[in-house]
Amino acid sequence: MKKLMTLLTVLLTLSLVGQAQTNTGKISGKVIDGSTKTIEAATITLHKAKDSSVVKISVANKEGDFVFEAVKEGSYFVSITAVGHNKGFSETVSITTVSTAVTLKTIELVPVSKSLGNVTVTARKPLIEQKIDRTIVNVEASVTNVGASALEVLEKSPGITVDKDGNVSLKGKQGVQIFIDGRPSYLSGPDLANYLRNLQSQQLDQIEIMTNPPAKYDAAGNAGIINIKTKKNKQFGYNGSLTLGYGQGRLPKFNEGFNFNYRHNKINLFTNLSHNYRKNFQELSIQRKFIDAATKNVVSHFNQVNHLTDFNQSYSGKIGMDYNASKKTTVGVVVSGFINPGEFASRGIMFISDPNMMLQSETRARAANKEKWKNVSTNFNIRHTIDSSGKEISGDIDYIRYRVSNNQQITNSYYNAVGVPNKISDSLVGNLPQHIDIYSAKVDYIHPLKKGAKLEMGFKTSYVETDNDARYDSLLNRVYILDSGRYNHFTYKENVNAAYVNYSKQFSKKWSGQFGLRVENTNIKGHSTGYTYNAGSNFGNFDSTFKRNYTQLFPTVYMQYAANEKHNFGINYGRRIRRPDYESLNPFIMFLDRYTFEQGNPNLLPQFSHNVELTHTFKGFITTTLNYTKTTDIIQQILVQNNEKNQTFVKQANIASQRQYGIAVNIMLQPKKWWNGNIYLNVYNNNFKGIINNDFVSVGATTGLINVSNQFKFNKGWAAEAGGFYRTEGVDGIFRVKGLGMVNMGVSKTILKQKGSLRFSVRDVFWTNRIKGESRYSNIDASFQQYRDSRVANLSFTYRFAKGKMNGGPKRKAGGAGEEQSRVKNGGDN
Repeated sequence: MKKLMTLLTVLLTLSLVGQAQTNTGKISGKVIDGSTKTIEAATITLHKAKDSSVVKISVANKEGDFVFEAVKEGSYFVSITAVGHNKGFSETVSITTVSTAVTLKTIELVPVSKSLGNVTVTARKPLIEQKIDRTIVNVEASVTNVGASALEVLEKSPGITVDKDGNVSLKGKQGVQIFIDGRPSYLSGPDLANYLRNLQSQQLDQIEIMTNPPAKYDAAGNAGIINIKTKKNKQFGYNGSLTLGYGQGRLPKFNEGFNFNYRHNKINLFTNLSHNYRKNFQELSIQRKFIDAATKNVVSHFNQVNHLTDFNQSYSGKIGMDYNASKKTTVGVVVSGFINPGEFASRGIMFISDPNMMLQSETRARAANKEKWKNVSTNFNIRHTIDSSGKEISGDIDYIRYRVSNNQQITNSYYNAVGVPNKISDSLVGNLPQHIDIYSAKVDYIHPLKKGAKLEMGFKTSYVETDNDARYDSLLNRVYILDSGRYNHFTYKENVNAAYVNYSKQFSKKWSGQFGLRVENTNIKGHSTGYTYNAGSNFGNFDSTFKRNYTQLFPTVYMQYAANEKHNFGINYGRRIRRPDYESLNPFIMFLDRYTFEQGNPNLLPQFSHNVELTHTFKGFITTTLNYTKTTDIIQQILVQNNEKNQTFVKQANIASQRQYGIAVNIMLQPKKWWNGNIYLNVYNNNFKGIINNDFVSVGATTGLINVSNQFKFNKGWAAEAGGFYRTEGVDGIFRVKGLGMVNMGVSKTILKQKGSLRFSVRDVFWTNRIKGESRYSNIDASFQQYRDSRVANLSFTYRFAKGKMNGGPKRKAGGAGEEQSRVKNGGDN
């Protein structure tokens, strides 16, 4: 860990020192095409006026805006090039001691009509873009993202942390909603983690991080929304790419991907295919003390060591079509799906000792799990521009289907303190199929008003139905017999109806605002039959049905004040909800091993949070955010122990309220024209208070997070990256997690006349991303240590091809399926 902190300190110091050596002049502007539409990814070149020599090169963002920081005193002009347009130039401007910030007049590029022929165009985007309402991570801008999974890309993104089970937190808060192309993933917990592990970086374009989304988005997500945008292209003609990658940690990983887009006249066809193979290992050690609740004396000690291996494959594909029925109407359809087969094996030894740590018995366990997830998702969308003023109506209809097979086998062998068998071994075989069907429809309307104001409104309805059927068989005399005491059938139905209105306006040159209100009506029904664990430490029959209906309002407010060219202030507020995951409501007990079980809770209530943020942006490159969040009825895992049987039950409960406040600083640097950097600092305090196991519990800590990235662009197509993150000790619900972090490095080279690229990177260079934690409250005293195959060297090759010209037409619809998918558990914990 000392090596990690030393290297991160060096990277941070280099970034700051390099920036301190530059001047503070700034030239900014905006580029549009002849029809007043913005041009995405235009290449902007800054020239010296006296000899036209090149000073810096940049790329416009998706709104056409560009900025050059750290420009020395002198006279300059910019030239702009974009695919499908003639070259454009700005007027000449000067940076002086008096005039340190210059805004150019808007530059219009004239479109060209003839084809570009067989041309491949590449542009380098910054790794981090800071917007008013979101932070954007451009995935391909990072060399060390090569060969990484979506979960690994998230892990090193600003403000995001990933725990040992793959759960994602944002600025120290759980309950993040994961969207894919603007549509909720409908997955949660270990299933979402598994999906993100199988989603490869080669398929990703951007990651949008929104801590307080506007009313147009679902209100779900205590910590906000992370929208993962996959690759798309709006170029006429055809274009595509082929990627091959291989990674080697202790175990191998490899991936292949193909993207293709063809646009001609009114029709646009697109597809992508990918395959991913990942083999991983994990070492997990757990120590538990079983404590008498009345006397607080230790009854026994339980030590467990597990060696886990798993391999997963993912075959995924998407095909779609957009049809421009007229100049005002576009319709589209997208069909996507995946098949994710996987196998998991575990070998574990459990040692049970008396209060004096004298060994009493030993249990050796073997577990094997085979699982296969199948998914098909269909989206139909339409967008119609009503008139030239910008009135627009759009709609989406989605159907998403999951089919899951899951077969388990757990074998336990029992020994006394000297290693002699003292019980007959037992085996348990489980068959746990799962069906999930999701239907969603939504309509959005945009109505421009006078003086630049805009009114947006819409509605959405969704229906989710899940069916889980768990059956366990015991092996007796080499014959498997139905274990009726370990059977469960759980069905769940949920309907959410929502409507929203959003109003935005530029009130003056300095003041602007946005105000929204969303209403959501929720109706759920669950039915479960089988056996469960009760307060008497026994298993018993149950047949339960629960229903809930509630309606809630979710306001959002955004205000922005542009004091001058250097200082911009903002404040926003939002109320959000986190509904329980579907499986968390099922009272049935899932068997993790002979002594550890996981049990749902049908009495779970949704949790609600109030989020407030104050932001200040200085000269467009330093953004400081103060945040405060108050959460009630927080949903959190708790531990319940049976001292007599040395058993631990992991349950979900509305245990407490949470209060968090913090400060985050994001600094975008360009010390040299060939060197870009980003530094993200976040310090927050989390505090949980509530009643757990009939005892009052208060857990809190102040946590610091630093994320540093440095990107270097050299001559002849060479580029490199060095960065990493470190998080100090902090609390995650009832668990206190020790500090952890990692360093990543990589290098890349363009080849084949810029049509190809080779990338080599190493993640977690010093293998420091090891997780340690503990949980101590009431009669619970547990600690754990985990490390996994996180140090991986990756090599990839990408070949790009294209023939055509860029198009500035309507963006492809991403779909409208709601928050529901983010609460499905897809694929198992790896």
